[in-house]
Amino acid sequence: MNTLLIIITVVAIAGVLLISLYNALVRARQRVREGWSGIDVQLKRRADLIPNLIETVNGYAAHERATFDEIVAARNSAATLNPSDVQKRARAENLVGQAIGKLFALAEAYPDLKASNNFRDLAANLDTVESEVQMARRYYNGAARDLNIKVESFPSNLVAKSFGFEQSAFFEIEEPADRRLPTVGF
Repeated sequence: MNTLLIIITVVAIAGVLLISLYNALVRARQRVREGWSGIDVQLKRRADLIPNLIETVNGYAAHERATFDEIVAARNSAATLNPSDVQKRARAENLVGQAIGKLFALAEAYPDLKASNNFRDLAANLDTVESEVQMARRYYNGAARDLNIKVESFPSNLVAKSFGFEQSAFFEIEEPADRRLPTVGF
């Protein structure tokens, strides 16, 4: 009788532990998805600002077609990628950021453009969106780190492997030069 009670107790404890570990992995995966959604929303906001920014700059610097084409190509490339491929999306969005940086550098050569209220408003909005992207990226990377720790740590790694949980990629800036935010001056 005592042996049966011990076996039932051990099985019950193991079952509760299994359920607890599984639920912790599910929560961590959902935080990663939530974080990615936050990044995606902010990147969409940035992409929506680009046409207005190009149009504003185009009015002052119409002959800078190559810069405009580079921004549009980078934006379109980022938009066509599979949203769940974090690493490819991060690389594409880094190219968008570089192109926008070139556009702001170009604006330095046009004092009338820098003085334009429309340009200044767009630049301020873009700066706000870039800050939001950074916050969303930090949240996502923290959630990805937490999930990755759970996927690798014992005993949750046994549950993760059994139920198909995988590590999440970080949303990173690859080039050290890309780590600097574009300077916006007026």
